[in-house]
Amino acid sequence: MVYTIIDLVMLVIAIIFDLFILNTRLLRRKAFWVAYAILFPFQLITNWWLTHYNVVQYSTNAILGIRIASAPVEDIFFGFSLILLVLSIWVKQKK
Repeated sequence: MVYTIIDLVMLVIAIIFDLFILNTRLLRRKAFWVAYAILFPFQLITNWWLTHYNVVQYSTNAILGIRIASAPVEDIFFGFSLILLVLSIWVKQKK
């Protein structure tokens, strides 16, 4: 479950950066959750396409085995972490 551990660590790091290091507190803003709700379906479509057509394959030993739209659930955490971290940095740079 290496991929699972990496994704969970990245999720925690993204949350810490947002709330404490960059102090952008996007997780507490309605605008962030609206933006994520808009991005999430596209993340699912992309994950489905990449995994359904075997562009990306995962070792069963590296993931939990729970799949959403043909992709491992870990990809949801990974995508969320990327979006949160990039938007946090972007908001901080804007200030």
